[in-house]
Amino acid sequence: MAITHEKNLATKQKALKLNLDKRIYGSFAEIGAGQEVAAQFFKSGGASGTIAKTMSAYDMTFSDAIYGEVKSKRYVSQERLLSMLDHEYNLLDERLSKKRGESTHFFSFSNTVVALNYHKNNNAHGWIGCRFQTEPCGKYNDVIIHISMHDNDNLLQQQALGIIGVNLIYGCFYYYENPEVLLVSLMDNLDSERIQIDMIRFDGPEFKDVDSRLMSLHLVKYGFSDVALFGPDGKNLQPSDTLYKKHIVVLRGRFRPVINVHLDMLDNGVKQYLREPDVDKENVLVVNELTLQSLQEDQDGDIIDEKDFLDRVDILCSLGQTVMITNYHEYYKLVSYLSKVTQHKIGLIIGYPNLEYIFEGEHYKSLPGGILESFATLFGRKVKLYVYPTRRDDDILNCMKFNPRMELIDLYRYLIANHKIEDIYHYNPKNLDVQTDNMLELIKQGEIGWEENVPHEVAEMIKSRCLFGFPCVVFPKKEIAQ
Repeated sequence: MAITHEKNLATKQKALKLNLDKRIYGSFAEIGAGQEVAAQFFKSGGASGTIAKTMSAYDMTFSDAIYGEVKSKRYVSQERLLSMLDHEYNLLDERLSKKRGESTHFFSFSNTVVALNYHKNNNAHGWIGCRFQTEPCGKYNDVIIHISMHDNDNLLQQQALGIIGVNLIYGCFYYYENPEVLLVSLMDNLDSERIQIDMIRFDGPEFKDVDSRLMSLHLVKYGFSDVALFGPDGKNLQPSDTLYKKHIVVLRGRFRPVINVHLDMLDNGVKQYLREPDVDKENVLVVNELTLQSLQEDQDGDIIDEKDFLDRVDILCSLGQTVMITNYHEYYKLVSYLSKVTQHKIGLIIGYPNLEYIFEGEHYKSLPGGILESFATLFGRKVKLYVYPTRRDDDILNCMKFNPRMELIDLYRYLIANHKIEDIYHYNPKNLDVQTDNMLELIKQGEIGWEENVPHEVAEMIKSRCLFGFPCVVFPKKEIAQ
C-alpha cells in the first residue's frame, strides 16, 4: 500500500492522533528551549495514553550523572543525543516490557538544543531523535536530524521546535515505510526561513535499504537545507561540525564521470594550497562539491536522475572523497557559507572557464552592489582561487592571459597582485586536449579509447556496472542441467 503524505494535518491533529493510538507509548527527554515537544502532546489531550515520562536535565552535572560524560564536552551534540536515546529507551524496555511489551510500540524521543540567547548573538541549533518500534517486542529504529533555527525570537524558536518534534514522531510511526515521505513531512507547518535540516540519519531494520547519500540530496532538493555532506563511507555528516575550524579546499564539478582532468586539478591544486604559509597541513579537509543545478536534467530544475547522481557519488566515494551537495550556484554564496564555519583559509580549485564566468557581471544583477558586492565575499581575507588552464585554438589560457572587461581590469590586477588568484602551475598537458563535456557521449557510444582519459579504477567501475549509459553486453545465464 502506498504511503501518502497528509500535508494538511495541523500539529495538534498529529499529536492527538498519536495520543489516541493505543499501540504507541514512550518517553520524552528534552534539554534546552523548554519541553516544547512534550507540551504539544499535553495540550492536544489524551496524553496519558502516549506519555510514560517527560524530563529535562538542564544542569550539566545532572545531565552527566544521568547520561554519562560527553567526551567532546559539547552538550548540544549527536553524542549527547545518542546517550539520551540509549538511556531513556533502555529504561522503557526494562520497566515496562513485561507489563505492556506484548501490545505496545515503544518510543523514546530526545532533543538537545541551544535556542537564541538574550543578546541574540549565538548559533541556535539542535539535535533531535526518535527511537521507535514498528511492532511489539520488535527491534528499534532511529531517525536523527540536526536543525538550525532562524526565528529572531526565542519563543518562536521554541514553538518551531515543538512542531518539528511532533512531525518527527508522527513520521516515524506513520511514514516509516517510505523514508522520503517521512523526510518531507518533517517540515509540515514550517518553512526553511524558520528551520533548516542539514543532516538526517536513518538506522535500524526498517531502514536497512535507505541510502544516506540520497537522503542528503533530498534535503537540498526540497529546500530544507542549502548544504548536505557525506563521507567516503556514504554516511551523512553534519556540515558545520565537520567543516568547523578546518582548512578547506573545494573542487566543484559535474563529475559525470570523474576523469583524469579532475584528479589532476585536485592533486596539483591541493599541493599548491598546502604550500600556503597560513595552512595547517594536519587540519585540511578536501571536498568535492556537486551543486543542485549540476544534477538537474531540465531547465526548470524539477527532475533529478537519482541513479545518475548515485553513480557519480559511488565513484567519488570509491576514490576516498568527501562529497558536498549545495544549492549555491554562485561561488560567492559557497564562500559565504564556508566563512561562517571556519576562520581558516579556503581554497577553490576552478577551471579557466569558471574564472571567465565569475567575472561576468550579468550573474550578479540581483545584488544591490552587483559584481563588487559578490567579490567582497568571494575574495575575502582568507580565500584564494587556484585556476587550471584550458586550451583554445592552440593557445593555453591561464590567469596571465585572462582579459576581463575594461572596467574590471584594475580590479583583476589587484586580485592577482594580492595573491587572491593563482594559476595551477604543474599540470599534465595531455589533459588540455580532453573535452570533458564530450566524455559522457564517448562512454555512452562505447567509443574505443575513452578509458585513456579516465582513472583505471573508474573505467573498470563504469564497464563492470554499466554506468553512465555504457553499452554493456549482458549474456543470459546458462540453464543448469537437471
